[in-house]
Amino acid sequence: MSQAKFITLEGTEGVGKSTQCSMLATAIEREFGVDAEVTREPGGTFLGESIRSILLDPNIPAMDGATELLLMFAGRAEHLAKVIKPALADNRWVICDRFTDATYAYQGGGRGLEKKVISDLQAIVQKGFAPDLTVVLDLEVDVALKRVAKRGEPDRFEQERHEFFERVRATYLRLVVAYPERIALVDAAPAVDVVHRAVMDAVRERLI
Repeated sequence: MSQAKFITLEGTEGVGKSTQCSMLATAIEREFGVDAEVTREPGGTFLGESIRSILLDPNIPAMDGATELLLMFAGRAEHLAKVIKPALADNRWVICDRFTDATYAYQGGGRGLEKKVISDLQAIVQKGFAPDLTVVLDLEVDVALKRVAKRGEPDRFEQERHEFFERVRATYLRLVVAYPERIALVDAAPAVDVVHRAVMDAVRERLI
């Protein structure tokens, strides 16, 4: 294939993004004969992982929404400069566990920050750069949170109330409607392999 692609997987806690990212990278390499790199947000770089540890630390007192937002974009700027863009330039596909749609869902929908504030930061940091394909893994919040509860000690975001995640999910679903050419919706309720096949179908239909 002539051009590497940037694919992001999105959704609330407990929808299986990390598992699907790993499975997708393996399948892409096998089926299309390309190199694929898996990364995540917040994180992906030394600085990004340090920011992630702050953002997810359950012992850190509640931070102002603007602080959280700025930390997200600080990590994203580093991530783009050090990992995502270099990989794409080297013709490696990049599979990312969350990206800017998560900011609109969590800091916008969940925290109630203004969309324009987020979009202004997006313009500064990304300069028009966007994923080639985003897959939103969707699951009822009650089911998702039951999955999260089985993983052990919750992080700072996982400690949020049910209503917070309902707002996050609703924002993701609005994004699907707003950007149908970029975002594919996949039901995350079935077995892992069934979800994987649906994700791969979206990749084939949208990018190949």
